[in-house]
Amino acid sequence: METTGRTEQERSADRRRRELLEAADRVVLRDGPGASMNAIAAEAGITKPILYRHFGDKGGLYRALAVRHTDALLDALRAALDAPAERRERVEATLDTYLAAIEANPQVYRFLMHPAEGASQGEAGFDVGLHSAPLLRRLGEELAKVIEERVDLGPESAELARVWGHGIVGMMHAAGDWWLGERPCSRAQLVRSLADLLWGRLAAAGDRVGGPGF
Repeated sequence: METTGRTEQERSADRRRRELLEAADRVVLRDGPGASMNAIAAEAGITKPILYRHFGDKGGLYRALAVRHTDALLDALRAALDAPAERRERVEATLDTYLAAIEANPQVYRFLMHPAEGASQGEAGFDVGLHSAPLLRRLGEELAKVIEERVDLGPESAELARVWGHGIVGMMHAAGDWWLGERPCSRAQLVRSLADLLWGRLAAAGDRVGGPGF
């Protein structure tokens, strides 16, 4: 007799995968880019071949962790963008949400954005651009959707929203990366300065008629 939905074996595999990702998270929080497959396997109480069976290699594990953390960040960014507040306040809240996330978990950030820093001799290093670019592109596309839905940018709205989405994400990433390394000012000061930079045409653009506003 056939059963509908997911099998118990599939559900068990998903649970095991989540447990392994949680173990990897603990190691990344401790070791940052230096997190190794050996250390992650030891944390999970398994052998490295079993870890490879689930993720293939460190690149596969990296991608799984990237999705996990990007999903959480996107949820937080959407909440900030949709908060009941004036547009300037929501822009500042969105910038602050991103910066607060990388400040709270700098080791995770470094593992995701600067993985080559901790590569050991036994494991191949990462091309930072190859691995971090998909994360930034995903954030840019998601932000573009939000901008297009909430701001009336005229006949070229979709194209301009994508330009702005990727541009804003690039700005947040570059400024945040620099700030996290040097701490030249407070997070609040950086948020205000970046919001001032954005506060040109975005402030002047009208909201879409009948839309939620931005």
